[in-house]
Amino acid sequence: MSQLEPLIADLALILICAGAMTLLFKSLKQPIVLGYIVAGFLASPNMPYMPSVSDMHGIHLWSEIGVIFLLFALGLEFSFKKILKMGAAPIIAAISIIIAMMYVGACTGELFGWKEMDCIYLGGMLAMSSTTIIFKAFDDMGLRQERFAGLVLSVLIIEDILAIVLMVMLSTLAVSKEFEGEQMLSSILQLGLYLVLWFTVGLYFIPIALRKLKGLMNDETLLIASLALCFGMVVAASAAGFSAAFGAFVMGSILAETVEAEKIEHLVAPVKNLFGAIFFVSVGMMVDVALIVQYIVPIVSIIAAVMLGQTILSTCGFLLSGQSLKTSMQCSFSLTQIGEFAFILATLGTSLHVTSDFLYPIVVAVSVFTTFTTPYMIRLAEPAYNVLARVLPAKLIERVELDADEKDEAAPDELKAIYRACLKRYVFTLLINSVLCLALMSVTVYWGQPIIADIVPPQWVRPVTALAGLVLCSPFLWMLLRGGSDTPEVDRLWDSGPRWRVRLTAYGVLRILIAAVFVSSIVDYAVPWRSWLGIFALVAILLAIYFSSVLKKQGDIIEKNFTDNLSAREKLKK
Repeated sequence: MSQLEPLIADLALILICAGAMTLLFKSLKQPIVLGYIVAGFLASPNMPYMPSVSDMHGIHLWSEIGVIFLLFALGLEFSFKKILKMGAAPIIAAISIIIAMMYVGACTGELFGWKEMDCIYLGGMLAMSSTTIIFKAFDDMGLRQERFAGLVLSVLIIEDILAIVLMVMLSTLAVSKEFEGEQMLSSILQLGLYLVLWFTVGLYFIPIALRKLKGLMNDETLLIASLALCFGMVVAASAAGFSAAFGAFVMGSILAETVEAEKIEHLVAPVKNLFGAIFFVSVGMMVDVALIVQYIVPIVSIIAAVMLGQTILSTCGFLLSGQSLKTSMQCSFSLTQIGEFAFILATLGTSLHVTSDFLYPIVVAVSVFTTFTTPYMIRLAEPAYNVLARVLPAKLIERVELDADEKDEAAPDELKAIYRACLKRYVFTLLINSVLCLALMSVTVYWGQPIIADIVPPQWVRPVTALAGLVLCSPFLWMLLRGGSDTPEVDRLWDSGPRWRVRLTAYGVLRILIAAVFVSSIVDYAVPWRSWLGIFALVAILLAIYFSSVLKKQGDIIEKNFTDNLSAREKLKK
């Protein structure tokens, strides 16, 4: 009889334990995620009275795939467009929570006399709540459509993005023993460029490709194509130095703006459930009773720091962002856990040899315990609010119960509303087209120039490369210079007096300067632009692009296609 591969036997054991525990917890009306964690503990080598898995590396690999699917599904449900519509509230709340919880974590480590790097890394671990745990808990409890759940998930997405910057900062601190502001700024810029570039390119081409291939897309082909896009972005994100889960989230966000989003979400759900179950089971496998007993005092103290810190300080953060007291408490009680980012950061500290060996098992135990308590803390938010409402003075409750929308007493007049809409469009146009120009110039230099060098004489390589980059960038340079300026709203502001004309003129000058920077860099690549020839070429190119009717037509087509793709899903619902 042939021997069964260990990974298949381990998978069988995991699914049997997970299936039994989920049925048990479902009958007890408890969140299924808790059943997965119990199943992981039962199937782990730490449970001596049960069969245990033999290939932990394989289980860890499958759990990473589970995180990818969970973040991909999260992107499909909560796109960047939805987050932007929520305004500044999630950003203010996320930054406030991260700063406060890092301070709490560092102070907790100092209480036990741990070394400085242990305290700093512990603060980073406690600063980030678990996106996958909360997403699963909301899903199981039927809360994903609640307003506070949307706000929480928006904050978690921002935390995931800021976590990448935090990892760079802590890595720099570990190596150089001081913060490198230049490297931190470079990391933030790279992250921003990556997001804008892939979101723009993906949202332009993917919906068009799905429409063209709609006749060939049945459930099977759509599922395979979606997963191919997901894992393609995972590879691209990893190559760019970001996490695989982050790449999956970006692709989910792109597909969330297509008309096929609901269908893709439905098709991916079974695969996500399977690998997501393996991920949560793998979390349960990290429970080690012996280590918990050994470090019980630090574990209990850190659990208390997470629970109290998140419920109190996060409530203040959400209040600061303009939310009502009830909404703030519902959000903060949902964040009382640490998750997968804590494991990543603990591994980073261990690999850099800057943290102590005891920190990882402590964080695992805290994560498992807080994962267990997450559903109960979510349910506890409303009763806690009712108690607080009875204790606090009535006038104070009346003031903090109004959310940001209700605090706007007077609507802006028509011109202010038009101005804000135009300003938003200007910023969007400048950001998108600047990133596209930068990306196209980089592609031309790094990949195009070697090809051109094989075709033309050496003295012509740089001029021909510069010309190719200019041709590729020209439609986007036109949009930088003139995109969105010929609209009835802009004309209305221009005719409304000098106050608005000065602002519109300032924006126009800014656009010209930004376009001039890109064109001058292209010209300088071919000839020194500081020479008379370079200055003449710079001015001539800017004027040619500005008044080109061909580029205007191309720019209008590109802008229309992008706008149609961005609003296609909303139009379909109407």
